[in-house]
Amino acid sequence: MLHWFAFGVARWFAHDIVGRGRLPLLCCLVAFILTFFVTRTFVRVIRHRAAAGRPTRWWQPRNVHIGGVHIHHVTFGVVLVMLSGLTLVTLSISGQEPEFTLAATLFGIGAALVLDEYALILHLSDVYWEEDGRTSVDAVFAAVAVAGLLITGLHPLMFFFPFWHAGDSVALHAGVAGVLVLTLPLAVVVVLKGKVWTGLLGMFIVILLVIGAIRLSRPHAPWARWRYSTQPDKMRRALQRERRLRRPVVRAKMWVQCAIAGTPGLPDDRSVDAQLDHDVHAAPPPEGTEPILIAR
Repeated sequence: MLHWFAFGVARWFAHDIVGRGRLPLLCCLVAFILTFFVTRTFVRVIRHRAAAGRPTRWWQPRNVHIGGVHIHHVTFGVVLVMLSGLTLVTLSISGQEPEFTLAATLFGIGAALVLDEYALILHLSDVYWEEDGRTSVDAVFAAVAVAGLLITGLHPLMFFFPFWHAGDSVALHAGVAGVLVLTLPLAVVVVLKGKVWTGLLGMFIVILLVIGAIRLSRPHAPWARWRYSTQPDKMRRALQRERRLRRPVVRAKMWVQCAIAGTPGLPDDRSVDAQLDHDVHAAPPPEGTEPILIAR
């Protein structure tokens, strides 16, 4: 009986799911259900542990806090939906199907509406007209940059494909595969160093990942918190470099953000310095270590 049941399931899967092109829809449904139940389980475990006052061990689920902000899982969901939606639009069969074009247009409209309120999702508060509301503008900038790179014909890791197709050498293919495997850890290091834009663009232009991984971390990033807490010279250099290089970037960014967010105007030196004081700061040391006091 079990044998016939397994045979029937396999036949149904091959004929109705794979044969009729429904495998992506099935994977989407299964991932949706599993993620929902896993997320609910983790949230209940975190809540129960907090109510009991028990400490969190390293392997247990926990809330994510970045810069004092509790990052709710809806934030990660929005990012994954946007990335997967953009990927599906990019990988459409030929780019000439009217139904895909209509779906892509509707996705673009929905993505703009969601990202315009991204700060509300991140902070779970109506900060649309406040300083924290500028996070929405940053999210829109990132989406436009990625989509623009894709439109120009660039795609992640495209630098390696010519080497892969250059010949049939096993050693060459193994070398390219090895470098591809190392690309993701490099991107993780770059992001941990606080260089989000470098990590984003580095997936298209890999040399940026190498440069970002070698150079100093931004002083407020997790990498600085872990690595520079006992190296005051590196933290001092990171702070000085950050304030020197970030000043023109902050000025331009504030002007664009204010123009888009509804308060256009050229930022003066006082507002730029205030923004630098807000952005450029040493990361807090890990628990159990003394903070590094660095004079500006």
